[in-house]
Amino acid sequence: MGKRALIIGASGGVGSAVSAALESRGFDVTGLSRREHGLDVTSEDSIARHLGQLRPGYDLVFVAVGQLAAQSGPEKSLKSLTPEEMAHLFAVNAIGPSLVLKHAIPLLRRDQRAIFAALSARVGSIGDNALGGWYSYRASKAALNQMIHTAAIELKRSHKHLICVALHPGTVATEFTRNYRNHAAVPADQSADNLLGVLDGLTPEDTGGFYDWRGTPVPW
Repeated sequence: MGKRALIIGASGGVGSAVSAALESRGFDVTGLSRREHGLDVTSEDSIARHLGQLRPGYDLVFVAVGQLAAQSGPEKSLKSLTPEEMAHLFAVNAIGPSLVLKHAIPLLRRDQRAIFAALSARVGSIGDNALGGWYSYRASKAALNQMIHTAAIELKRSHKHLICVALHPGTVATEFTRNYRNHAAVPADQSADNLLGVLDGLTPEDTGGFYDWRGTPVPW
């Protein structure tokens, strides 16, 4: 039987590129997104309904959803911080992927190596934060990292072959980053190859980690 992958956020730049790269490797890919399938990661009912229709036995669940800012852009100072912006980014960047993980567990293989990976960001690192700003985005990604790390500890007990990780893709040339690039960005297809290469090299001993596109651990 061939390998199977589920991509959440499959219509976005990174999600669609990862889907294409996996298909080229012979994976049977299931893609879900808001745009094409009505999946709303801010609604547990929507997540449960869409994932509940799928047949178990996935080798990879890859979450490629995220949002940098909801209104005027990432905050440059505390004066710009609003509860509405922070709550929205937490809903999309942290709570949504966490609920996907909750409902994806029954879909992942338990008899052999399987992976749950979610896109995080280096700016979610507390130890690597020297510039400040981007309060809501940074905090939401840091929360996602904590959820991934904590879930990996629990899941070691029931899914001994599972690798549960957060990934920093670098700056990717997609619509997501179009207004916020201050350095060179890699094409989405190259980013997908980089990320899948990192996943190829991980073992269950690496579960709970936070890795960049080169496979280097990122400080918490």
